[in-house]
Amino acid sequence: MSRIVFAPDSFKGTLDAPAVAQALARGWRLHDPFAEIVLRPMADGGEGTVACFALAEPAARRMPVEVRGPDGLPRTAEWLLLPATDRDPGGVGVVELANTSGIELLGRQRLPEDADTTGFGQAIAAALDHGVSRLVLGIGSSASTDGGLGMLRALGATFTDATGSPVTSGARGLAAVAAADLTVLRPLPADGASVITDVTNPLLGPTGAAAVFGPQKGMDADGVQRADEGLRHFSDLLGGDPGEPGSGAAGGTGYALRLWGARLAPGAKAIAGLIRLRQAVADADLVVTGEGQFDSQSLAGKVPSAVAAIARSAGVAAAVVAGQIALDADSSDFAHAISLTDIAGGLEQSMAEPAHWLCRAGALLSEAASLPT
Repeated sequence: MSRIVFAPDSFKGTLDAPAVAQALARGWRLHDPFAEIVLRPMADGGEGTVACFALAEPAARRMPVEVRGPDGLPRTAEWLLLPATDRDPGGVGVVELANTSGIELLGRQRLPEDADTTGFGQAIAAALDHGVSRLVLGIGSSASTDGGLGMLRALGATFTDATGSPVTSGARGLAAVAAADLTVLRPLPADGASVITDVTNPLLGPTGAAAVFGPQKGMDADGVQRADEGLRHFSDLLGGDPGEPGSGAAGGTGYALRLWGARLAPGAKAIAGLIRLRQAVADADLVVTGEGQFDSQSLAGKVPSAVAAIARSAGVAAAVVAGQIALDADSSDFAHAISLTDIAGGLEQSMAEPAHWLCRAGALLSEAASLPT
């Protein structure tokens, strides 16, 4: 009986990682119905991080929490409680910025100067209130460039302007901060906090949070300049090292989390370790990964590269399925590579029915692999 591990990333704009893994697995079973299927959907710290942990750990509990969304309106979000262990007797809290303060929550709306990270901080506070021993924080898919001000404020910090009044939320409030008190910040849990991100940008300058990611959040050139100046003022006041890699992640939330004492870790590689992908792969016959767009950047620390490296170290063959495979993509790490666009006959067709074509890709992989059934 064959053992197949499915460890894809989300196909952004269509399906999250668990749905991708499940569709591929359905297709595989059409040709190999008795296969042992192991689902280990992946993430890089952005949208879907909580869902990946939930699928990898059946005993995990989804914990609803009311937060302030990136648009300032109340919303129900959730964090995930992983079960207690000898190492973490209070359990581990997994908190995802994407479902509390993420850009997807705004729909087509963009609030480049007003969106903030308050909701993310409120969800972290809820996990702390529960008594978790450790935090895992995914900070991808941010809607804001507030330098983590909203998050820090939700964790107890105060930021006031020259009149002593609380500053406005979002990037708009950064330049007005005249005084900050971080001494009242809630302490980290006993075993600390790991921050999951694939972003290595510094906080400031031409490769910083505002310049690189601000336009995606609706900033024009003037807005980028104002936000960068605000972040510079903010970091001058608070201290720390804004030049550290990853400080520019999530609109500067990486910088704020470092000030709090959290540790930043490479996204896909860290997630793989936390969901025990290496153990799942150890005796597999094939590992299948994937993402929406497989291109020249995919082997630079993204999910396919992390999965391929683990498979290679275990002596297990790997395959990749992508919505599109670019002409410049290097797929030499994979025994099989399938593009949904190719098998569907076009990009529009593949995006219209992604689950159908992922199922078809799983069946084609099963036939091509020719493993014993």
